[in-house]
Amino acid sequence: MKYLLILILMTGMNCFAQDYRSQIDQFRKAYMDDFLKDANSPLKKDDLQNLRFYEADSTYRVTCKVTFLSNENNFVMPVFHGTGSQYVKYALLKFSLDGKPMQLTVYKSIRLSQNPMFSDYLFLPFTDDTNGQETYGGGRYIDLKKGEFKGDSLIVDFNKAYNPYCAFSPNYSCPKPPDENRLAIAVKAGEKLFAGSGNH
Repeated sequence: MKYLLILILMTGMNCFAQDYRSQIDQFRKAYMDDFLKDANSPLKKDDLQNLRFYEADSTYRVTCKVTFLSNENNFVMPVFHGTGSQYVKYALLKFSLDGKPMQLTVYKSIRLSQNPMFSDYLFLPFTDDTNGQETYGGGRYIDLKKGEFKGDSLIVDFNKAYNPYCAFSPNYSCPKPPDENRLAIAVKAGEKLFAGSGNH
């Protein structure tokens, strides 16, 4: 009976792992499709084969304790090239990765929030110890929506971390993750360095 229970548990875990990998595969397919839909995309169809990702790993899907921020002043988030845009701090996230306490700030774009189509969009840029080695040196982004917050809880999946357009071409103006969103850990999840000739 004991071995049967273990077998059932292992089978259940394997099914979850397969389902999870399938979810991440679907997310990445949609991510790649978006390059072909965007008229300003830095990549063409032939470039997509050079996109690289870590294997899907559910340990990088974390539940965060949320503190919503109010009465925050707007600020200009720096960019790698050009002029920055205005953002405001939306929430503070506290979570654990690799057994260590971590913290990130979620931001809201003032420009996007004024567009009804994108008013619920939120921005989570971050840097970590993989940058410049396995991942883009300028950090990576995660997209969020207000509806994903459940009370004071939020699930953040680093497997959905992606590169800014600046990782593929110098001809774009991309927000630079603020210093407060520096994670002192190697986040081996999400998108890796681009393997094509446009890599910067």
